[in-house]
Amino acid sequence: MSEHVILVDPADRELGTAEKGEAHRAGALHRAFSIFVFNPAGALLLQQRARTKYHSGGLWTNTCCGHPRPYEPIQEAVHRRLREEMGFDCDLKEIFSFTYTVQCDNNLFEHEYDHVFVGEYEGDAVPNPAEVDDWRWMHLGALRKDIQENSDCYTYWLKICIERVVTHLDGEGHM
Repeated sequence: MSEHVILVDPADRELGTAEKGEAHRAGALHRAFSIFVFNPAGALLLQQRARTKYHSGGLWTNTCCGHPRPYEPIQEAVHRRLREEMGFDCDLKEIFSFTYTVQCDNNLFEHEYDHVFVGEYEGDAVPNPAEVDDWRWMHLGALRKDIQENSDCYTYWLKICIERVVTHLDGEGHM
Protein backbone atom coordinates (compact mmCIF):
# COMPACT_ATOMS: atom_id res chain seq x y z
CA MET A 1 0.00 0.00 0.00
CA SER A 2 1.48 3.34 -1.02
CA GLU A 3 1.74 6.17 1.46
CA HIS A 4 0.07 9.51 0.74
CA VAL A 5 0.94 13.02 1.95
CA ILE A 6 -1.28 16.06 2.41
CA LEU A 7 -0.71 18.76 -0.21
CA VAL A 8 -1.02 22.30 1.19
CA ASP A 9 -0.79 25.91 0.09
CA PRO A 10 1.74 28.35 1.63
CA ALA A 11 -0.71 29.00 4.52
CA ASP A 12 -0.93 25.25 5.30
CA ARG A 13 -4.48 24.95 3.93
CA GLU A 14 -5.17 21.47 2.55
CA LEU A 15 -5.39 21.15 -1.24
CA GLY A 16 -5.63 17.38 -1.58
CA THR A 17 -3.28 14.40 -1.37
CA ALA A 18 -0.53 12.82 -3.44
CA GLU A 19 1.48 9.62 -3.30
CA LYS A 20 4.55 10.39 -1.18
CA GLY A 21 7.15 9.49 -3.80
CA GLU A 22 5.37 11.49 -6.49
CA ALA A 23 5.12 14.54 -4.21
CA HIS A 24 8.88 14.36 -3.60
CA ARG A 25 9.67 13.89 -7.30
CA ALA A 26 7.44 16.84 -8.29
CA GLY A 27 8.53 19.09 -5.42
CA ALA A 28 4.90 19.58 -4.36
CA LEU A 29 4.38 21.51 -1.11
CA HIS A 30 3.10 19.11 1.54
CA ARG A 31 2.60 18.95 5.31
CA ALA A 32 5.37 17.47 7.42
CA PHE A 33 6.72 17.55 10.95
CA SER A 34 10.09 17.48 12.69
CA ILE A 35 10.50 16.32 16.29
CA PHE A 36 13.33 17.37 18.61
CA VAL A 37 13.47 15.35 21.83
CA PHE A 38 15.82 16.43 24.62
CA ASN A 39 16.90 14.63 27.76
CA PRO A 40 16.78 16.37 31.17
CA ALA A 41 20.44 17.41 30.74
CA GLY A 42 19.54 19.33 27.56
CA ALA A 43 21.08 16.95 25.01
CA LEU A 44 19.20 16.35 21.76
CA LEU A 45 18.43 12.83 20.60
CA LEU A 46 19.77 12.47 17.05
CA GLN A 47 19.20 9.64 14.66
CA GLN A 48 21.24 8.48 11.69
CA ARG A 49 18.80 7.75 8.90
CA ALA A 50 18.97 4.22 7.57
CA ARG A 51 21.19 4.02 4.50
CA THR A 52 18.31 2.32 2.70
CA LYS A 53 15.99 5.37 2.99
CA TYR A 54 14.72 6.81 -0.30
CA HIS A 55 16.72 9.99 0.25
CA SER A 56 19.28 11.35 2.73
CA GLY A 57 20.23 7.82 3.79
CA GLY A 58 23.05 7.64 6.32
CA LEU A 59 22.77 11.30 7.32
CA TRP A 60 22.32 12.44 10.92
CA THR A 61 19.16 14.35 11.74
CA ASN A 62 16.81 15.36 14.53
CA THR A 63 14.98 12.76 16.60
CA CYS A 64 12.20 12.00 14.14
CA CYS A 65 10.45 13.38 11.05
CA GLY A 66 7.41 12.38 9.10
CA HIS A 67 4.17 13.25 7.38
CA PRO A 68 0.66 13.09 8.77
CA ARG A 69 -1.58 10.74 6.82
CA PRO A 70 -4.68 12.09 5.10
CA TYR A 71 -7.34 12.79 7.76
CA GLU A 72 -4.84 12.18 10.59
CA PRO A 73 -4.46 15.12 13.01
CA ILE A 74 -0.82 16.18 13.20
CA GLN A 75 -0.92 15.86 17.01
CA GLU A 76 -1.64 12.14 16.55
CA ALA A 77 0.85 11.71 13.69
CA VAL A 78 3.83 12.96 15.69
CA HIS A 79 3.25 10.39 18.43
CA ARG A 80 2.62 7.58 15.93
CA ARG A 81 5.81 8.32 14.05
CA LEU A 82 7.96 8.75 17.17
CA ARG A 83 6.86 5.28 18.33
CA GLU A 84 7.36 3.78 14.84
CA GLU A 85 10.85 5.22 14.30
CA MET A 86 12.38 5.52 17.78
CA GLY A 87 10.41 3.04 19.90
CA PHE A 88 9.17 5.45 22.57
CA ASP A 89 6.70 8.27 23.09
CA CYS A 90 6.68 11.45 25.19
CA ASP A 91 4.77 14.70 25.53
CA LEU A 92 5.34 16.94 22.50
CA LYS A 93 4.65 20.63 21.99
CA GLU A 94 4.60 22.49 18.66
CA ILE A 95 6.95 25.50 18.82
CA PHE A 96 6.86 26.90 15.27
CA SER A 97 6.36 26.01 11.62
CA PHE A 98 8.20 27.01 8.48
CA THR A 99 8.36 26.21 4.78
CA TYR A 100 11.49 25.08 2.99
CA THR A 101 12.54 23.66 -0.38
CA VAL A 102 15.71 21.71 -1.10
CA GLN A 103 16.83 19.32 -3.79
CA CYS A 104 17.89 16.03 -2.26
CA ASP A 105 19.72 13.08 -3.73
CA ASN A 106 17.98 10.73 -6.18
CA ASN A 107 16.38 13.71 -8.02
CA LEU A 108 13.94 14.26 -5.18
CA PHE A 109 12.78 17.49 -3.59
CA GLU A 110 11.75 18.33 -0.06
CA HIS A 111 9.16 21.09 -0.31
CA GLU A 112 7.51 21.01 3.05
CA TYR A 113 5.35 23.02 5.38
CA ASP A 114 7.15 21.71 8.45
CA HIS A 115 5.61 21.79 11.94
CA VAL A 116 8.37 21.63 14.57
CA PHE A 117 7.73 19.87 17.89
CA VAL A 118 9.87 19.52 21.02
CA GLY A 119 9.67 17.07 23.90
CA GLU A 120 11.63 15.65 26.78
CA TYR A 121 12.49 12.01 27.39
CA GLU A 122 14.79 10.20 29.77
CA GLY A 123 15.75 6.76 28.58
CA ASP A 124 17.06 4.87 25.61
CA ALA A 125 15.66 4.79 22.12
CA VAL A 126 14.71 1.44 20.59
CA PRO A 127 14.83 2.45 16.93
CA ASN A 128 13.28 0.61 14.01
CA PRO A 129 16.26 -0.71 11.98
CA ALA A 130 14.36 -0.11 8.73
CA GLU A 131 14.33 3.60 9.60
CA VAL A 132 17.39 4.24 11.76
CA ASP A 133 20.99 2.99 11.58
CA ASP A 134 22.22 4.64 14.79
CA TRP A 135 21.30 7.20 17.45
CA ARG A 136 23.01 9.36 20.05
CA TRP A 137 22.42 12.18 22.52
CA MET A 138 24.32 15.39 21.69
CA HIS A 139 24.41 18.79 23.36
CA LEU A 140 23.41 21.66 21.09
CA GLY A 141 26.75 23.48 21.31
CA ALA A 142 28.59 20.38 20.13
CA LEU A 143 25.97 19.74 17.45
CA ARG A 144 26.14 23.27 16.05
CA LYS A 145 29.95 23.04 15.94
CA ASP A 146 29.85 19.64 14.24
CA ILE A 147 27.31 20.87 11.67
CA GLN A 148 29.73 23.68 10.77
CA GLU A 149 32.70 21.30 10.52
CA ASN A 150 30.92 18.29 8.96
CA SER A 151 27.93 19.76 7.16
CA ASP A 152 27.68 16.88 4.69
CA CYS A 153 26.91 14.46 7.55
CA TYR A 154 23.58 16.14 8.39
CA THR A 155 20.18 16.43 6.71
CA TYR A 156 19.16 19.59 4.92
CA TRP A 157 16.17 20.25 7.15
CA LEU A 158 18.16 19.90 10.39
CA LYS A 159 20.69 22.46 9.14
CA ILE A 160 17.86 24.78 8.10
CA CYS A 161 15.90 24.77 11.36
CA ILE A 162 18.35 24.05 14.21
CA GLU A 163 19.06 27.74 14.88
CA ARG A 164 15.33 28.48 15.14
CA VAL A 165 14.95 25.63 17.64
CA VAL A 166 17.86 26.99 19.68
CA THR A 167 16.43 30.54 19.56
CA HIS A 168 13.02 29.31 20.69
CA LEU A 169 14.43 27.26 23.55
CA ASP A 170 16.69 30.14 24.64
CA GLY A 171 13.62 32.40 24.71
CA GLU A 172 11.71 29.89 26.80
CA GLY A 173 14.58 29.59 29.28
CA HIS A 174 15.06 25.87 28.62
CA MET A 175 18.77 25.96 27.88
